[in-house]
Amino acid sequence: MKKLVISATLAGAVFISPMVGEAALGDQLLKKGMKHEDVRELQLELRETVSMESQIDGIFGPLTKQSVKEFQSKKGITVDGIVGPETFSAFNIHNSDSSTTVASSSNDLNASSVLREGSRGADVKSLQSALKDLGMYTSTLDGIYGPLTARAVRNFQQDANIQVDGIAGPQTFNSLNGEETSGATTASSNNSSTSQSASANVDQLVQDAKDLLGSSYVWGGTTPAGFDSSGFIVYVFNQNGINLSRTHREYYYEGESVSNLQRGDVVFFQTYLDAPSHAGIYLGNNEFIHNSSSQGVIITSMDNSYWSPKYIGAKRYTK
Repeated sequence: MKKLVISATLAGAVFISPMVGEAALGDQLLKKGMKHEDVRELQLELRETVSMESQIDGIFGPLTKQSVKEFQSKKGITVDGIVGPETFSAFNIHNSDSSTTVASSSNDLNASSVLREGSRGADVKSLQSALKDLGMYTSTLDGIYGPLTARAVRNFQQDANIQVDGIAGPQTFNSLNGEETSGATTASSNNSSTSQSASANVDQLVQDAKDLLGSSYVWGGTTPAGFDSSGFIVYVFNQNGINLSRTHREYYYEGESVSNLQRGDVVFFQTYLDAPSHAGIYLGNNEFIHNSSSQGVIITSMDNSYWSPKYIGAKRYTK
C-alpha cells in the first residue's frame, strides 16, 4: 500500500462541510455517520488492504465501519471502528509535521467539564460542534444542552462503547478527542461489547421510530411536523447517526442486502414505480413501522394483503 504523507498547514482545523474540504486524509477523526472526501480516500485504502466491497461514496456507513474493524483486528490494534491516530499509523499515514496530531473538531473541548441537560455556554457549543462534525448532531449550535444534544451524546457513547448516560464527562470528552478510555477494548475482547452496542443502537432506533407513531403524512416532509414515507425513514436513521440519501430509490442501493430479517432492517416495497417506492423499519414479530400516505406513521404486518405482494427485499444499515 502506498504511503501517504500529510501536509498539515492548519493544525487543529475544523472541517464541517460534508464531502467538501481541503483536508488530507489523516487530518481529522473519521467515524460512522460522516460524509467527507476523506472518507472516500479511506474507503480506497480499505479496498486495498481488506478488500472492502462497499461503494466508494465518501459515506462512513455500516460497511465501512465493519471494514475498519476488520483492518484494526488484522493489525492487532484497538477494534472500535473509529479511524483515529492509532489506525492512521497502522495505515502508515502520518502528518509530515511530527508535532501535529490528527485533528478533530473536539480539540477545543474542556475534558474536565461535566455537561448535562440544562447546561449552557461555550463548552456546550463546542460539544455540539464536535458531535455535528461526526454527523450525530443536526440541530443549531446554540450552546444549550437540551434533549437533542443529550440524544446525540448517547448515540456517540453507544458507538464509542463507553457508558451510555447522555452526560458528557471526562470519558466522553476523551473519546471525542480520540484518546483511549477505560471503556476501550482490545481486539480479543471487543466482539462481545460491539454486539451489545449494536443491540443498544437498534433498540434506540426502533424506539425512536415508535415515538413517532401517529405523525402526519406530508408530501416532501422531513421532520416530526410532517413526513413523507422516505422522510420518516431518513429522519429516524439520522437521529441514530446513520445518514441515508433522501429517497427510497437512492438509499436502497446503500444498504447491505439481507434475507433473514432482524429488528432495525429496512423493508422495501414496489408500488407505483418500477423501483423501490415505499419502505418501513422492521420491528420483529413480522411487523414493520412506516409512514402511510393515508394514515400517517403506523405499524403493519408483513402479511398485510396490500403490502405483502409488493415486498421486494430488505437492507441493513446497522452493525
